[in-house]
Amino acid sequence: MNRWPNILVMFIALAILGGCARQATKAELFPLMYEQKPRSIVILPPINESTAADAPTYYSTTVQEPLVYTGFYVLPYEISTDILHNEGITDGEQLYDMPLNMFKEYFGADAVLFTRIKKWDTAYLVIASTLTVEVECELKSSISGEKLWNYSGTVVIDLSGGSYGGDPLSLIVKVVATAVSTAVADYVPYARQANYMALSAMPYGPYHPKYEKDAGEKIFIQDSHKKK
Repeated sequence: MNRWPNILVMFIALAILGGCARQATKAELFPLMYEQKPRSIVILPPINESTAADAPTYYSTTVQEPLVYTGFYVLPYEISTDILHNEGITDGEQLYDMPLNMFKEYFGADAVLFTRIKKWDTAYLVIASTLTVEVECELKSSISGEKLWNYSGTVVIDLSGGSYGGDPLSLIVKVVATAVSTAVADYVPYARQANYMALSAMPYGPYHPKYEKDAGEKIFIQDSHKKK
């Protein structure tokens, strides 16, 4: 529970650094969420735009929990993906431009969540290393096909191994520590943080105490919301 304050602070910092300091209310940015009132969601297999082939496997374990905390009924991811795999669907991109009515008909879901892994990598330069996870999430109606909501989350972590005292020994220690921390980096906790950042901008669902009480909450406007 106490993860939220830290995550939101990080999100605000990233938004300001990214020049996205303008704000609007959730109702202004996502009016269809309040009009269509989706209650149940199917999560599709992630669309991988990163260079890491194994990113979808790890990332897919991080989506369902924060979506449930946002107040929606979420069809168990393992079950829905098994069904989709049996139909030859292994990537959400295969369904992005397709009619989504079948999810209402066969799953009873009101909406479908698409996720895109934009970045899932480390940048390594001898004594400095950073890990970046960037994801985009988009919710579409399974009835009208309209986009109900979309937002992104980015986490950048410094993996550099401690401070450098200026002498050769401390430089060697820092180089080794940076190499080790980069080699063993675990992306999953940062993927969870990226998801929480994105989903913090989603209007709450019917199983959350703040359902229909958050229309006036202000969030940062991202570039994807400026396209009109």
